[in-house]
Amino acid sequence: MASVKFRLRSKVNKNVSIKVRVILGRGKQDLELNTGFSINPKDWSEITGLPKQNTSENKVVFNNLKKLESFLFENINIAMGDSIFIDSFWLDSKINECFKRVVKNETGLLVSHVEYIIENANTRKVKTSGGFKIGLSSSTIKNYNLFKKIISEYQTVIKRKIQFSEITKPFVENYTNWLINTKKYSTNYAGKQLEILKTVCIDAEKHEIPITPFSKTIQHFRESDTDRYIQTLSFDELDKIKNVNLSNVEKLREFKLLNPEITKGIAITPEALNNVRSWILLGCEVGQRGGDLLKLTGENVRYKGSQIYIDVIQQKTSKHVTIGIIAPHVIDIIENQFPKELPHQKLNDYLKVVCKLAGIDLIVKGTKLNTETNRKQLGNYPKYELITSHCFRRSFATNYYKKIPTAVLIGITGHSKESLFLSYINQREDKDDNADLFMKFYTDIHKNDPPQLKIIKNGTND
Repeated sequence: MASVKFRLRSKVNKNVSIKVRVILGRGKQDLELNTGFSINPKDWSEITGLPKQNTSENKVVFNNLKKLESFLFENINIAMGDSIFIDSFWLDSKINECFKRVVKNETGLLVSHVEYIIENANTRKVKTSGGFKIGLSSSTIKNYNLFKKIISEYQTVIKRKIQFSEITKPFVENYTNWLINTKKYSTNYAGKQLEILKTVCIDAEKHEIPITPFSKTIQHFRESDTDRYIQTLSFDELDKIKNVNLSNVEKLREFKLLNPEITKGIAITPEALNNVRSWILLGCEVGQRGGDLLKLTGENVRYKGSQIYIDVIQQKTSKHVTIGIIAPHVIDIIENQFPKELPHQKLNDYLKVVCKLAGIDLIVKGTKLNTETNRKQLGNYPKYELITSHCFRRSFATNYYKKIPTAVLIGITGHSKESLFLSYINQREDKDDNADLFMKFYTDIHKNDPPQLKIIKNGTND
């Protein structure tokens, strides 16, 4: 059972601070902090543990301490019921809350440090594969802003500001439950929020802000490979896209009438669709993320003799990547009809139209945004409804897997290691395949070697 008591730590003949001592059961937390009030020891009753009510000033202090005592008892019971970690940070915040005192130092607040990270984003040092760079990427800043928004919403639910000192196992379990069961976020998105929470806690400790030991061990998660439904465009489907006639205005008009959900708000013209077709065909041959792909221009193209290369600096990883271009239809796109940049969402809208017209309409299992709930919903849909620009990179990796050495593909996609690349395309490492590939290269290397004689025993003693 908790107890709240007040005492003085000095008996000198002058005003001294009044301490509040909170004991949380036998052998548990024993906390003591200043209340912000002071009194002369001669006006203090050792019997009641409160000021003597012999002056009007002492009566005010007496009433304030009784108010604090009641306030702390009430909030201790609430915190214990919600499995909130009670420590000196919590006690200090409750003392200030009781008397509505302005806290000038808010470094112990989770949201305050997130705001600090965002405000200093352009000068933060970020580790990369080649060393360090200065400044967070726009996508990282966006993730921090979304995280701040979600945490702020959770604070309104639990009706308090979250301190680093309360990020314990019970807190994380309650927060995870809210993300998945109340907010209905996907497994991957909820796991991402926990990953950012852990990152913020570790960063706070580097800035000498006290955190809980548990916050550095927060486990984030992703959906298992068996639960993932990835969509790719095969070589045959890319041929359909390459050869489909996108100039039939009547066909486009008919499609718009039949598919208002997809065509809402976009002007379907042959010019727009042809531009998107070029992005699809180019994207599935260069294996880059959508953001990097749409920034490509003729300036990224480099010639070495008759060979064509595309040089990219990936925004997410700052890796320098070079892709050799050999497919004739992609060379034609690069040299004669390099696609025009367009907003990412527009690309995703238009490419569904292109894929539909190309006959990419096999019913497949996957997740699609439910506009009513604003959440992705698993179901069976025509494949063209599930294709997005992110499928380009996956298509490249999937189509060339086992046809091109994995190390070469990783050098193009920018994955840091093979296990991540294989997980990206839902594949497991095939030891036999690695051995077969070695034997193939070995044979190619030695195919021009002179034949060697073999000595065969005849099995006799002669």
